[in-house]
Amino acid sequence: MEVAFSLVSLTVTKVLQFSGLVGSRNVLKTKKMEEKALEVYDVIRSIRDPEKPNTLEELDVVTEKCVEVQELGEDEYLIIIKFSPTVPHCSLATLIGLCLQVKLQRCLPFKHKLEIYISEGTHSTEEDINKQINDKERVAAAMENPNLREIVEQCVTEPDD
Repeated sequence: MEVAFSLVSLTVTKVLQFSGLVGSRNVLKTKKMEEKALEVYDVIRSIRDPEKPNTLEELDVVTEKCVEVQELGEDEYLIIIKFSPTVPHCSLATLIGLCLQVKLQRCLPFKHKLEIYISEGTHSTEEDINKQINDKERVAAAMENPNLREIVEQCVTEPDD
């Protein structure tokens, strides 16, 4: 009986794959995730570096490839960003992570969970910084500091705002 069920299941799966019903659904889902990733990238690309007059995009701190979106449920997504500081000892990597957090929380029109990481091997203290920028209490505490909040606002505010 178990063998018969397995054969029927395999046959149905193959028929669906050949008919394009299963494959086209996966293609649509992949396309939707790519579109969401581009939407996220469009939000973060214009964030300005805290110490240079350039954007994070211009400095290659963020790229289209650094954004990944996964569907968690209906209209809820997990956004994973892996950014690369300009130098392995960048003292402002935590601040850049904070700017990414703030801008995405403000600007994304859909429900999401956010994970921000420094790309592996691009910073000397990446593990510590990754913990800091993904700790909601630390992010909230940092934004209560008026000096830090002002710097973040300067970095995330669009030039036309």
